[in-house]
Amino acid sequence: MSRFFVTTPIFYVNAKPHLGHAFTTILADSVSRFHALMGEETYFLTGTDEHGDKIVKASEAAGQSPKEYADQISALFRGLAPILGAKPNQFIRTTDPDHIKTVQKVLQKVYEAGDIYFGEYGGHYCFGCERFYTEKELVDGMCPDHKTKPEYIAEKNYFFRMSKYQGWLIEHINEHPEFIRPARYRNEVLSLLESGALEDLCISRPKSRLTWGIELPFDSDFVCYVWFDALLNYISALNYPRGERFKKFWPAANHIVAKDILKPHAVFWPTMLKAAGLQPYQSLNVHGYWLVRDTKMSKSLGNVVEPKRMVDTYGASAFRYFLLREMAFGSDASFTEEALVGRLNADLANDLGNLFNRALAMTHKYFEGKVPSPDKEFQEDAELKHLGLEAMQGFQANFGEFRTARALESLWELVRALNKYIDQTAPWTLFKNKQMARLGTVLYVVLEHMRKVAVHLWPVMPEASEKMLVQLGMPFEQEKIALPKEPEVWGVLESGVAVAQTSNLFPRVELPEPTPPAPKEATAPEAKKNKTDKPLPKEAPAPVCPAESIEFTDFQKLDLRVGTVLSAEKHPDADKLLVVQVSLGEEKPRQIVAGLADRFSPEELVGKQVVVVANLAPRKLRGFLSQGMVLVAKDAEVTRLLTAAGPVDDGGKVA
Repeated sequence: MSRFFVTTPIFYVNAKPHLGHAFTTILADSVSRFHALMGEETYFLTGTDEHGDKIVKASEAAGQSPKEYADQISALFRGLAPILGAKPNQFIRTTDPDHIKTVQKVLQKVYEAGDIYFGEYGGHYCFGCERFYTEKELVDGMCPDHKTKPEYIAEKNYFFRMSKYQGWLIEHINEHPEFIRPARYRNEVLSLLESGALEDLCISRPKSRLTWGIELPFDSDFVCYVWFDALLNYISALNYPRGERFKKFWPAANHIVAKDILKPHAVFWPTMLKAAGLQPYQSLNVHGYWLVRDTKMSKSLGNVVEPKRMVDTYGASAFRYFLLREMAFGSDASFTEEALVGRLNADLANDLGNLFNRALAMTHKYFEGKVPSPDKEFQEDAELKHLGLEAMQGFQANFGEFRTARALESLWELVRALNKYIDQTAPWTLFKNKQMARLGTVLYVVLEHMRKVAVHLWPVMPEASEKMLVQLGMPFEQEKIALPKEPEVWGVLESGVAVAQTSNLFPRVELPEPTPPAPKEATAPEAKKNKTDKPLPKEAPAPVCPAESIEFTDFQKLDLRVGTVLSAEKHPDADKLLVVQVSLGEEKPRQIVAGLADRFSPEELVGKQVVVVANLAPRKLRGFLSQGMVLVAKDAEVTRLLTAAGPVDDGGKVA
């Protein structure tokens, strides 16, 4: 059996979990689930890194011992996974006794092989990074990450002969293109290695300066450098060297890291493995930063996103989907709550949720809530099945390379196509015309594809996926799923199986409106002046300026459709409102409450084609439910209906 071992970096306990930690955990969990569905034996590892200068300083600031502080913060990281719906196989801590023994075992082995030596070194030490920098690595004399001036330290320490393996590492990276992904980071590492001689790595700290660390087995006056300690968790967790897990899962290791720790994982770690006589890992998968409104997260800016609050507000499924859909592999991504809500409403509520609601409701209306038997296949059915096959193959190919955003976009081509297929085949018309055999085929094609979509979404949002399958009458049974075969297999959903009446997994949500600032009170002299002076002249209307620029993806979130006004009548309690019924090619017309009564009579609107924002959140206006918005073009004098230049089928999409 093929095996897949995935790891997050072990998270440093100098701060509480934030959005970046949540994303890495969710990504690791999702790819682990994906490979399990692909028929592989998987192992998912996460944990915490607890030694070093920064932990000592953080614990002193908290008035605790380093161990007490580490215990407290580590517990927060351990508790993060279940909040996110993630299920790691193991949570490791670098203070675990077994890990400490493994680190000392590897240190002794490399020392005896002659690849660790004692020497004196003077260098620019950044306490934030806990590492020495060379002159050429500094930027204007500052640490490139922390923008602070490092302290020059000269001391005797132990060094790992990393330079010995420079040529081997360059050759290995060139021969294995998948070793570092995506390619931009592979090229960055190769550029670093080929730009000059690789320096040896200082791997100890004297106890006179730091005692919070793992003692070197060959010199009790020194502790191990935090990176040499931390990286070895990936094999200590597998019970290196003779554990069954180690025999099974090494070197099938796929590490996930953020780009700020690329060098330790791409240079330190493989050379350490080579020196210890071990094969290198399978792949290093590097993601970008999560920014907040295009700004790096910072406590001082107050823009740190708390994962728990997002899950409590929107649910784990929506949060997981957004993060995996929004970040292109290797690139930075920007988080805003508005973007999360927009994605949730557009993709989950309007596309997927609407698909489930429509299909389940029609199955109950036309077939007593049971999956119908398919009949003769038409060309439009075959075309949809071909599109579905390509969408699922695209999902699987991209997910296998950690490209979750591309994978989900590929799957959503099928979701959107299913909604369009329903509009084109018009099941309500087939029922009206008593074409029950054709109607049965149409609904079966939709329901079977919905099952396929739900199965593919299990790695992304397992809880919602399992509920979708239950709604389709097929409880989730992992051992019965063979994801590689799903694109081509057909007819798994059995006819006659009862389905749920409705699906409410993805309700539309709205952001709470910000509280407007209180109006500034006029001072006494100003108030008096306003009462006695002549009235101020009215300001001229502000010129109409272009709105703030948006991305194309923002425009895509709008579902603009052409429809025909079937009826219109004045709102009984509002002079400016009309209650309009618009046909959008759906089973029932949409009721829209529109502020058009001061410009149009009800009679003028009936029969007109209008453009409707179809995915606007429904809301009650003066007691009447409004399910969209009719668009108009207006200036100070004229209001005109926005419509198509010629007749368009009801439900035609504006694109």
